[in-house]
Amino acid sequence: MSTASNDVLSWTSQDPRESQLFNSWGVLYRFQTAVSPNGQSVTTLWRTIRPNKEDRVAKLEWSATGGLGRVVIGKNTLPMADLVIPDARQYGVRMFNGPDGLQYRWRPNPSSSDILLQDANGAVIAFFRPTRPTRYQIGDVFGELHFVRTAGAGTVMHPPIMDTVTVTAMLYRFCAQWNL
Repeated sequence: MSTASNDVLSWTSQDPRESQLFNSWGVLYRFQTAVSPNGQSVTTLWRTIRPNKEDRVAKLEWSATGGLGRVVIGKNTLPMADLVIPDARQYGVRMFNGPDGLQYRWRPNPSSSDILLQDANGAVIAFFRPTRPTRYQIGDVFGELHFVRTAGAGTVMHPPIMDTVTVTAMLYRFCAQWNL
């Protein structure tokens, strides 16, 4: 499975809640987490739309215990758990319904360390590849998010699908890290 270099985003930080995704053009997505005076942690996902201009893509409000809470993506509010539904039949598989109403699933690749994102027809449309920590000027990179531009309906590189892929990849990483 190969992707063009501009379809690969390097992902900084072991903590996906405080990280950036970038390629040769610069930072494309940025997760920023803040803790309010009452102790509520909120992670905001920003997407760069042009130099020095970002749009808020999502707001993730974590539970009081630090676990999954609720997410606001665009005008939709839903439980974070709805974006990382465990598949009772297969260990490590997490499902969600995309903005197009179709079901997607993140699953470990049995022959590598990649985590694959499959569309409703089983086509791989994106994948997360853990990497050895590598230092970049932007920050230390711990993985790569690959988008397969030509897969499925060919919409993975466009909002809102690309934004949803990024949010669910972050939640998948968070759940794996904390055994949720």
